[in-house]
Amino acid sequence: MLRCGAHWAPHFLQLDGSMMTTELFEGVPAQLASAMQRRGFSSLTAVQRAVLEAECEGRDLRISSQTGSGKTVALGIALARHFIAAPTSGPGAGPSGLIIVPTRELAAQVREELRWLYEEIPALRVEVVTGGMDLWRERKLLAQKPGLVVGTPGRMLDHIRNGALDCSHVEHVVLDEADQMFDMGFREELEAILEALPSERRSHLLSATFPPQVRQLANRFQRDALHLEGTRLGAAHEDIEHIAHLVRPNEWYAALVNLLLLTEGARCLVFVRRRVDTGELAERLAGDGFVALPLSGDLAQGQRTRTLNAFRNGSVPILVATDVAARGIDVPDIDTVIHLEPPSDAEMYTHRSGRTGRAGRKGRSVLIVPPFAQRAVERALYGARVKAEWQPAPTPDKVRKAIEKRARRQVRALLDAETGPTETQTGYAAQLLEGRDPAAVVATLLRFAIPALPREPMAVNTIDPEEERKRSRTREAARFHWRDKQGPNQGPNRTSHSGRFNNARSSRNSAYKKP
Repeated sequence: MLRCGAHWAPHFLQLDGSMMTTELFEGVPAQLASAMQRRGFSSLTAVQRAVLEAECEGRDLRISSQTGSGKTVALGIALARHFIAAPTSGPGAGPSGLIIVPTRELAAQVREELRWLYEEIPALRVEVVTGGMDLWRERKLLAQKPGLVVGTPGRMLDHIRNGALDCSHVEHVVLDEADQMFDMGFREELEAILEALPSERRSHLLSATFPPQVRQLANRFQRDALHLEGTRLGAAHEDIEHIAHLVRPNEWYAALVNLLLLTEGARCLVFVRRRVDTGELAERLAGDGFVALPLSGDLAQGQRTRTLNAFRNGSVPILVATDVAARGIDVPDIDTVIHLEPPSDAEMYTHRSGRTGRAGRKGRSVLIVPPFAQRAVERALYGARVKAEWQPAPTPDKVRKAIEKRARRQVRALLDAETGPTETQTGYAAQLLEGRDPAAVVATLLRFAIPALPREPMAVNTIDPEEERKRSRTREAARFHWRDKQGPNQGPNRTSHSGRFNNARSSRNSAYKKP
């Protein structure tokens, strides 16, 4: 199958789990296979298996696979034979490989993944250069001629222009999360970096999605590219439960509080649009008893690292983040993603929801949607090939019942456990039962099994999605009918819907702060 582009038509290869061989590490170079065994790999993902195909050798690659599907290790496998044959770390030659990523966090994540994967390749060093870090320290690292450099576009281009990064020996360049780099406005930097590289090289792109502008760049700088699709759009969402709640614009915080109470301390990632909102919302949640921290580009690198470590080790279960800052979050066991402000398109939803349901784990992606944005959200979900279940927002009664039910299940699990109570505990239980109604004793103890909540659930009105759709269609029909009667130059302002959205957003933004 061919996919046509402006200059070349990349060949297309799709692999799923059914095509995986019985030998786990068949085709993986021995140095990488031993590192993966030590890391505890029990299987290869579809995209990792795809790059082992013989067709990949010597080809430009376009790897499209969803967030959390193992693209970084797949990339490492694809580049491994080059570095095994001719590692270039050390005096003399500059790096033979560049990997360009959108954020500092993702750069650090890619470096760490490749360091353990390439641990047994002699003399190969992997270094990172990113904005926000010490420029002179990075120049010293580059002077030691690492074989592979990972970096963000702006900082990498700075080092190329000032001569600290010698690109004359680059044989492989990788654009990781290419779609996100375009969204962040890095097109000019990417083009400048690619123009500075030798013409004889391999150029690879990794992306969860390939919008038109990314394909245009790829067609310019890739030749005879092989498109590997590890997980088709929507397939990576199969381990994720997608839920949407219609919520009045002035009740979004109540809905968020109730959702967080239901997570009961599990890791939760809350998405907001603006960097300022991360701090204000995290502060408001902390004031209500939740343990939450913000993550955005406004934080210094040291603080960002400490925040991510606290989220990763569980000491901070709630992270309030912008879309850009969340790109570097490599935490496999995020239980719930909450879209406090709806995603603007399918690509944004794909990247956000891909933070949960990773590495075979189950996850939840929950949208808080104002009624006027329902149709836009449905279009984004349709574009992402996701079917969400529209449910009423959790009410205080529902929250309390769910927490009580969970506590009872935990009590039953303890009663059915193989290791029962100690002899001392059994003796004390017998004393409690003396002269008392056993049912009353158990009921009293059950009250203590229910965990203390950070705060009480908040009142929220329920909105029926189907009824709201009918009302929306009725309002739209009436508006068009009135406009037709008034003529083409009359009638309500055509930007009125977006104006209402902006007004609602302004109301929400001001509400991030504690009243």
